[in-house]
Amino acid sequence: IKCVLLLRRCSLTSVVFLKARSCLDIRQFYSGKGFPLDGVPQSEISGEHLRICPQGYTCCTSDMEDNLATLSRREMEVFLKETGRSLQISLSGHYKSFDVFLQLLNFSIPQEDTSFSKGNLQETFTQTWGSVYTQNSQVFSDLYTDLRRYYRGANINLDEVINEFWTKLMEKLFYQANKQYVIGEDYLECVSKKIDTLRPFGDISHIMKMLVTRAFVAARSFVQGLMVSGDVVRKVSQVQLSPECMRAMMKMTYCPHCRGMPSARPCANYCRNVMKGCLANQADLNTEWRHLAETMIEVAGSVDGPAGMDNIVLSLPSRISTAIFTMVYNMETINSKVGTHTCTLMNLLLSILSQVSAVTVRLTDMQSHWVSLPGLLCSDRVATGTGAEDKCWNGMSRARYLPEVMGDGLASQINNPEVEIDITKPDISIRQQIMQLKIMTHRLKNALNGRDVDFQDTSEYFAHHSNSICVCSPGPRISVPNTDRPRHNPPPPEKEGVKTSANQNLPSINIYLLSLLILLLRR
Repeated sequence: IKCVLLLRRCSLTSVVFLKARSCLDIRQFYSGKGFPLDGVPQSEISGEHLRICPQGYTCCTSDMEDNLATLSRREMEVFLKETGRSLQISLSGHYKSFDVFLQLLNFSIPQEDTSFSKGNLQETFTQTWGSVYTQNSQVFSDLYTDLRRYYRGANINLDEVINEFWTKLMEKLFYQANKQYVIGEDYLECVSKKIDTLRPFGDISHIMKMLVTRAFVAARSFVQGLMVSGDVVRKVSQVQLSPECMRAMMKMTYCPHCRGMPSARPCANYCRNVMKGCLANQADLNTEWRHLAETMIEVAGSVDGPAGMDNIVLSLPSRISTAIFTMVYNMETINSKVGTHTCTLMNLLLSILSQVSAVTVRLTDMQSHWVSLPGLLCSDRVATGTGAEDKCWNGMSRARYLPEVMGDGLASQINNPEVEIDITKPDISIRQQIMQLKIMTHRLKNALNGRDVDFQDTSEYFAHHSNSICVCSPGPRISVPNTDRPRHNPPPPEKEGVKTSANQNLPSINIYLLSLLILLLRR
């Protein structure tokens, strides 16, 4: 009897031990993800059919494994896009916030779409210079229009713009001061070509060109850096994950469910290796991304400094007025009139300082963005708490994860135990973005030195040709009123066969400054 009872007990024990576990948990989970329950087993089945998860007893069929693998990749891609979108929105917001620079330019020259109507260059110059400004206002308007277009990214050579402004201004003033003469376009062109020799505006024209160029190149390069950074984030966030990554994500995320361990969470180092393998190409952005951020922080220092775009823009009316007055008289009284209107812009200035400070903080924070993604993705996934390292999911079972954590970047994944990856085949689209970062960093470094790399060759060309020789045909000396010792210089004798007409010959270029000085003073 004892033997019979013992045999029965052993038999019952064997039946209990061999009884398959229920698949209720995975059925509920699978249905909750939107998948139909057709074909989902009620209890564990043999797992020889599995291609990703361990081939032990399982609650997953081949179709379930494929569906959950696709789901794991889709969820990770969504997470990456959302993370990238957050950074992209931040960079785009900072980019748009620097439109305050355009408001400064609009303040100086009123536009149809601006609310600024008082205290601008037009009002100030009309009060100060009268007809000298109103009859030549298009010259000033063209300058500010070109500055706005340049800042917005137009294909404009800034050196040419500023040189052309001073040339046109000199021509207009010269013409206005000598209306009693018939002055042709050829003669004006010849006069303008001697601007470097005559230096009618003193050093102001050269200083203003240097300051405006450095400030605008830095400001434009800075906002372009923000735009390029956001564009890189957008494009990289759209890169699809590899099939090998999808398999690794499935094995880490949903294979525990198939094994009847829905509460098992990945080991920390296991998760890091999976993510580092999946994001190996993205991590290769790190070096150039840091270089760009660091260079932008350097440029930011010049954007809001004493030689920053805001201060330069606000000082343009005063500098231009001083340049004009250099040709006529002392500038102290004019400075007081031109300089007063800048006080009303204090709120704009504070806004610029605030924006530069905010974007500098953001640039500092984002430097490690690409190599921090694996840790960010694993932060709320991995097992935590006492003894977690021994009870976490290691890809096969609940046990300690033994392999070491890989480094960052594609080359470091050669021995990654979780993601099969060919380190000789980098992602082409990401390599293109790395090149964009290099190009933008190069532009920013040039901006620190006041050089616009897009127009460097063109600027050198015009600098080389600016010393071309022009000889203006000298005309007779004109009578110039002088309050101290008035005198009259008679014209030279006429050439044989040529009669003097009502249209007198052109004034000598060598004394045009004196003529302009006295005529303007008399007005």
